[in-house]
Amino acid sequence: MEKAMSTSYHYKTTSPAVLEAVRAWDEKLKAFHFQLEAMTKIFGGPGSPMYSGNDKYVGGVKISASRDLDVHWCRPDDHGYRSLRTAAKIPKGTAKEARPAIKAEHDRLKALWLEHCPARISADDTWKAIGLDWGTIWLSGGVFFELEGTVYLHLGFKLSNDGDQVEGAKEIMASELEAARQQIFQQRKAA
Repeated sequence: MEKAMSTSYHYKTTSPAVLEAVRAWDEKLKAFHFQLEAMTKIFGGPGSPMYSGNDKYVGGVKISASRDLDVHWCRPDDHGYRSLRTAAKIPKGTAKEARPAIKAEHDRLKALWLEHCPARISADDTWKAIGLDWGTIWLSGGVFFELEGTVYLHLGFKLSNDGDQVEGAKEIMASELEAARQQIFQQRKAA
């Protein structure tokens, strides 16, 4: 989650506990994105990465906008993603004999969705393991990432001795955090 922060504070830590929490989140996030892409094989398009607070979930798949799919899928959103209907929307005038097949196909699609759609994931536990309250993050904003054994934190609030604390955190200049972030971006481009 990245939220525009009016006041920014930058920290880094090499705490093993914080590093472990961030690496575990990175693995969970990597698996989530892999499953999003894997939905292409099943549904003909990748899953939509949706965000709500610290949570990530799938809201639909990017498939054809053809009206033929409206029986099973809602109309595409502004980004072209369609969500599976809770029940088939059988067109008016459909013969009674054809309805069971439409319902059976919808049940098949729902079963595939349940089997292949990645579960909702939340960074709340990661923030807690880092030493921060998810509510504070949600209200003030925060980003974490790891580079070469160091966890960098960009927060919308100042860590304090009597409040939010992160083991081993040292305040750093924004330029140091940004340099680390740019290294991450360059590594992703090279991959």
